[in-house]
Amino acid sequence: MTNDPNWRLPEVPSFTLVSPDFNEGDTLPQWARSGIAGAGGEDRSPTLHWEGAPSGTKSFALTMYDPDAPTGSGWWHWAVYNISASIDSLAQDAGNPDAALLPPGAITLPNEVRLERYLGAAPPAGNGEHRYVFTVSALDIERLDLPEGSTPALLGFTMHDHVVARAQLSGRSETP
Repeated sequence: MTNDPNWRLPEVPSFTLVSPDFNEGDTLPQWARSGIAGAGGEDRSPTLHWEGAPSGTKSFALTMYDPDAPTGSGWWHWAVYNISASIDSLAQDAGNPDAALLPPGAITLPNEVRLERYLGAAPPAGNGEHRYVFTVSALDIERLDLPEGSTPALLGFTMHDHVVARAQLSGRSETP
């Protein structure tokens, strides 16, 4: 076993994912922590920008994953797929369905607590610091067809053979 949250993912070329709200490895903003899970935040997703995806990209999928959750399988905080290849950024709070900031056609899957929205960082008390990995996957397919209520793990399985490149940005958080 390794400490690398990607150790089971296929190797593919990379491209760039950045945020004006935090830098690689930095602590996530307080507002990006969970309010729903009692971590004192607002469950507001950060702004994300990506560039350098291969020219054959036909769509994108985005996930936010905590590999350090004490579950044996990590914790999915956010998953969105069928993002058009013409899109290269998501605005702050795009993970809030009431804000209506996702691009047309993009579909949000239920997270671990079965909410179809961004769920902010919320390490359990006494569990130390956690990493939160935002991943944008460039796909060679325009649309993925997943059954309603699918999980982020099923998204990963379904898109596995269609990922042509991957961009990642990690933030961190710990119990206040």
